[in-house]
Amino acid sequence: MTCREASDFLGAYLAGELDLPTRARFDAHLGVCPDCRAYLHQYALTRELSRGAFRASALESDMPEELVRAIIAARSGG
Repeated sequence: MTCREASDFLGAYLAGELDLPTRARFDAHLGVCPDCRAYLHQYALTRELSRGAFRASALESDMPEELVRAIIAARSGG
């Protein structure tokens, strides 16, 4: 597996969605590629920080109700 191929699987890897042969190839690549290990670490950290930024407790009541309704409407397609 190349670094480029590994980067295509990052999200699925972290979600535990890779089939066993692909996961084995991914893990083997990580075993020999410090750059991809570092990239995976940063990718996972960025995902976690992004999730934390949008938790309901972080938003509290500072957000206008009209904006909340608009966001919900946009996410539901109308």
